[in-house]
Amino acid sequence: MNETLALLQSHRSIRKFTDETIPQEKLEQWIQAGQAAATSSFIQACTVIQVGQGEQRDTLAHLAADQKYVSEAPVFLVFCADMNRHKVACELHDSEMHKGYTEQFLTASLDVGLFAQNVVTAAESEGMGICYIGALRNNIEAVADLLELPELVYPVFGLCIGKPAQNPEVKPRLPLSVVLKQNTYSSEGDKTALADYDEHIQNY
Repeated sequence: MNETLALLQSHRSIRKFTDETIPQEKLEQWIQAGQAAATSSFIQACTVIQVGQGEQRDTLAHLAADQKYVSEAPVFLVFCADMNRHKVACELHDSEMHKGYTEQFLTASLDVGLFAQNVVTAAESEGMGICYIGALRNNIEAVADLLELPELVYPVFGLCIGKPAQNPEVKPRLPLSVVLKQNTYSSEGDKTALADYDEHIQNY
C-alpha cells in the first residue's frame, strides 16, 4: 500500500486539538489543493470562509449543536456552495443567469464536497486532524445571516482543523462487498454482512 492509500485509510475525526497555531501560508496551500479538485462544468462553485476564534466562532458553535470543538479548533472553515459568483460572471458578459434548477443545487454542493475533501487530505498529510461539522445546517438561515451570505450562497458544512490532542481508533467502515457492486445492484449476502458489521461496530 502506498503512502497516499495509507493516509486515506487512516482517517479519523478529531475533536480535541492542541494549542499549536497553523501558519496562514500553510492553510492557503491546503485551500489551493482544494481548488485543484474536479468541478462541474468548471463553475468552481465553492467559497470558503475562515472564521477566527472569538464571539462569531462561539456563535457558530452554539448554532452547530453547541459542539465546543468548533470554538476550540485552531482553524475553523465554513464551506459554502456559491452560485452567486456564477451570476456575477453572467452579468460581466451581459447575460442573464438561469437559476433555480435542482441540478445547480446538486452540482454546487458536490463541488463543495470535492473541494473540502482535497483540503482534508492535504491537511492530514501534514499531521493535522479534522472534523466535519454538518450541524451548521441545523440553523442554516442563522449561519447565513451571521456570515452575511448573499443570495445563491449557502453553507454546506464547517471544518475544524488542528494538531490532534487525541488518538482515536479508525472507525470500521462497511464491508467492501456491501458498497462495491458488479454490473447491477445485487444485495445478495448484504443482510448477513450488515449483521456481522453491526456486531463489529458494537465491539468497536
